[in-house]
Amino acid sequence: MFEELGNRLDVVLGKFRQRGVLTEPMIRDGLREVRRVLLEADVNYKVTRGFVERVQESALGKKVIGSVSPGQQIVKIVHDELATLLGEGQATLAYASSGPTVIMLVGLQGSGKTTTAAKLAKRLAKESRTPMLAACDLYRPAAVEQLATLGEQIGVPVERGEQDSTPLAVAKAALEVARRDGRTVLIVDTAGRLQIDEPMMEELRRLKAELEPTEILLVADAMTGQEAVRIAEGFDEALGLTGVVLTKMDGDARGGAALSIRGVVGKPIKFLGTGEGVNDLELTDPERMAGRILQMGDVVGLVERAEQTMDAGVQEKLQDQMLRDRFTLEDFLTAMRQVQKMGPLEQLLKMIPGAARAMPAVGLDPKKMSHVEAIILSMTKAERHKPEILNGSRRARIAKGSGRPVSEVNRLLKQFKEMQKFMKQMRGMLPV
Repeated sequence: MFEELGNRLDVVLGKFRQRGVLTEPMIRDGLREVRRVLLEADVNYKVTRGFVERVQESALGKKVIGSVSPGQQIVKIVHDELATLLGEGQATLAYASSGPTVIMLVGLQGSGKTTTAAKLAKRLAKESRTPMLAACDLYRPAAVEQLATLGEQIGVPVERGEQDSTPLAVAKAALEVARRDGRTVLIVDTAGRLQIDEPMMEELRRLKAELEPTEILLVADAMTGQEAVRIAEGFDEALGLTGVVLTKMDGDARGGAALSIRGVVGKPIKFLGTGEGVNDLELTDPERMAGRILQMGDVVGLVERAEQTMDAGVQEKLQDQMLRDRFTLEDFLTAMRQVQKMGPLEQLLKMIPGAARAMPAVGLDPKKMSHVEAIILSMTKAERHKPEILNGSRRARIAKGSGRPVSEVNRLLKQFKEMQKFMKQMRGMLPV
């Protein structure tokens, strides 16, 4: 997410950090580079111009030139302006004062509305709400079946209507069922088109009039760049959007849509889709997003992701094993699989401050985790619990079984032994 934009901005801002003294011409030249980077990332040119002007005004107005660490001051100003550009405070969902809260998801075909509906339902269920889904996309082949399958997967009911129903009839039926069953949120998955057209908008207007939704969220593909901004303008004019969900943020999106939508359309980005899994939907926080763009990390986001994806019972067991000095290679494998549930390792490291810059030096290979898994699975249960019994012949057998060289088996065992020593030191520091 924002990888290309973040890397380029880091290079430009790195030049500021390296200088002990900054002159006004240096600041102006550096901000011209920032402007170029933003435009290449497909950020709207008016948004870019306003952003650079505000940063320059703040930089010169705060007397950065005479400060002790002018480079860090510039980075702080850029960070704060990015956060402002992305929104004023954390965007949240509005809820109806009585009856079910209706959330309409709208957007073009292929933007990810159906999967986003399921992700949002899963997120709300974790927040102790009782969501329900309405399958109102009756035009795209298998759209209803897809939502029904996802609903079954996350344990959320789906109203799909009778055979030959219309979207309006399905929506009405879903609202009645939601009221009858005491469901607190109804998420409506509407039909999309390849492009904005009047028949689609008229259908959406009828749904809006019937359902009186509290939220109308545009689901837009972040990889479409400025096109996503134009789509947002069209839907907002027709329906009055309350917010935006940007999908496919885990792809090679340049970041232009995320930085432009609020500036151009004036609507907050409420959620980001960061993967294909039902847990891959993040609530947008401008401060944290700005930190990620500038490669400052996002520790809060990392903790939230861990809470959402890692099994609490497994975590407790692993912690107990560590405290009792019984942590085995089998426990290590379990812990590694729990981490893998949180997403790609490279993505997680970028949420740790400073890790993004260190990664090229580390030479991280995402395949290594699967290699480690293969080595451990090639051991017997006794070997996993007591690695000290692994003599030369056993190590050769494990190497052959896992398809990895003996040197990798030896390296893993050495690293595990060092980790056990570290755990022992950490236990000694804990209060009795």
